[in-house]
Amino acid sequence: MPAPPPPSSPPRGRPAPATARWCWPLVALVLWLGLWPTAQAQSLVFQQALALQVAPGVLPDWSQARSTALPDDWSLSRPRFSGVVVYRLGFDAEGAGNGNTLYALYIERACSTLEVMVNGQLAYRGGRMLEPVSRNCQQPQLVPVPAGMLVARGNAVDIAVRGFALDEVGSAQRAGGLSAIELGPHDVLAQRHQRRMAFAIRLPEVVSGTLMLMGGFMFVMGWLNRRQSYLAYFGALMLGWALVLSRLWLTDLPWSHRTSELILAGLMSLITLAAVQFLMRYSQRRVRWLDIGLPLQCALMATSLVAAGPQHLHTTASAWFTLLSLEIVAAAAFYVFDTHRRNQRQLWLMGPLLAVVGVALATEFLALQTRIDARVGFVAQLVPSLVFLALGLRLVQQYGRALESAEQGRQALEERIREATAQIERNFAQLSELKVEQVTDRERKRIAADLHDDLGAKLLTIVHTSSDERISTLAREALEEMRLSVRGLTGKPVRLSDALGDWRAEVISRLAQSGVEGEWHAPADDELPQTLSARAYVQTTRILREAVSNIIKHSGASHCAVRCTIAEGDFQLVIQDNGNGIPMELDGKLDKGHGMASMKGRAKQLQGQCLVESGPGYGTVIRLTLPLDRHVTMG
Repeated sequence: MPAPPPPSSPPRGRPAPATARWCWPLVALVLWLGLWPTAQAQSLVFQQALALQVAPGVLPDWSQARSTALPDDWSLSRPRFSGVVVYRLGFDAEGAGNGNTLYALYIERACSTLEVMVNGQLAYRGGRMLEPVSRNCQQPQLVPVPAGMLVARGNAVDIAVRGFALDEVGSAQRAGGLSAIELGPHDVLAQRHQRRMAFAIRLPEVVSGTLMLMGGFMFVMGWLNRRQSYLAYFGALMLGWALVLSRLWLTDLPWSHRTSELILAGLMSLITLAAVQFLMRYSQRRVRWLDIGLPLQCALMATSLVAAGPQHLHTTASAWFTLLSLEIVAAAAFYVFDTHRRNQRQLWLMGPLLAVVGVALATEFLALQTRIDARVGFVAQLVPSLVFLALGLRLVQQYGRALESAEQGRQALEERIREATAQIERNFAQLSELKVEQVTDRERKRIAADLHDDLGAKLLTIVHTSSDERISTLAREALEEMRLSVRGLTGKPVRLSDALGDWRAEVISRLAQSGVEGEWHAPADDELPQTLSARAYVQTTRILREAVSNIIKHSGASHCAVRCTIAEGDFQLVIQDNGNGIPMELDGKLDKGHGMASMKGRAKQLQGQCLVESGPGYGTVIRLTLPLDRHVTMG
């Protein structure tokens, strides 16, 4: 339905002035930020409008309207008003109604949302005007105006803005208001609108999404690795900041305006908790009262904001924001001081980053509490986000290096554990063998004692009491064999010179008793410092006895020579007689008779060898070779 004609002509648009020379540096800065390109000469910029506060569902009574300068900031012009304000713009458009040109209205800011009527026809609706009201404070609006909706003279554009009072918002940027309005060709203003949308909406949307992904990843890493709990707090900081940024592009929420403001204000306490704890934990400090006090502060802030009511939200939130900012500054100062005192190398990255974030947060705080250009606040919001992303990548890189170093350390530790386990197993095996050897040695000694005390005594009695010479001889031989066995069982080593003396006395005596001339050759005693193991002594004695017995019983020799030498690390014993030798019929059967098998077997047990050389009529040579390194030790 067409609106009633205005009582007087509304403020007329005027051509946008050409850019003055002194404005070029400022314009260049704005262009660099992507915030506000130069106005086009063919556009109209409206800096005055008729404004009227209306109740929902009531038509405007323009007789009560008054002229208002644009931009209109409700925190200044109507600080306690919440509702709808209708703005009327008037202009002439000669020849526009007959053309095909598409025009547009470019509205930099309309907080919280708006509807546009052109000559009484609804041209655009920016969102919900009733609760839950759309939140488009940071979103520029481009309203297409077809040429068919315009007339040559007396065009009226009514812009209904739904907004909130300063007391009902946490930040002055979200109080109601309307910016200056520009009318011009759609294609010209669309380029400007796209650039502004890319900077103010799309870029924060991408940055907040990236913060959410990286923050969630770091929070999980820190949660799973409690020793790196600073990662969890930094991840929570990134998640909280991403939620704060989301207010720039999340316009339609399923809850009321008051709930949204309470959530945004409460997020600042959680961000402060995460920031302070991150700085403390990253500097390897854990303060117990902070672990308790910061969560209590979050609960206290939420309670105070709810208790303050909608009419005191801004005052209460501003006081809390000031306190939270001071806490973050104090934590950053403590980190810088503590790190500078302990390890200055860690400040090369964190120091500049904290400075950049501090300046950006201070600017953001001023933008929230004062009426500086909101676009400065946009830049201040994005700078910490980029710093958080850079620092997050650095922390992830450090964590990856630490994880790689820990993995290498774990592998080295596992290798050392395996080596230690193998050493323990070897030591255990050696102890087990030693234990078995000790038990065996004790058992051998017990058996040797029994043989010596029981059997030895009985054999000695037979030797001295028997009237039969043969029995006495056999008893004497058995007694000597028993004594040899006892010596072997006791395990006591024998000096090599003593062993040669015993062997010489026994061999020469037995040969002489049998009528065989004996000859003995051995090194002098002072040339034999070695000792012979009990086992080697016993086995060598038995080999020597078997060889002498064979000479006495089977060779028919009249002469026997024994030579003992130490050469090339071996102990050699050569027994040679001039007897008949081994008959041809026994050739190849030496291991089955004459004790040859037992001699070779004993030598093999000692890791040595026993060779027999013989021929009919040429005597017999027995060569015994024992390795000294196995059976002979230095005395």
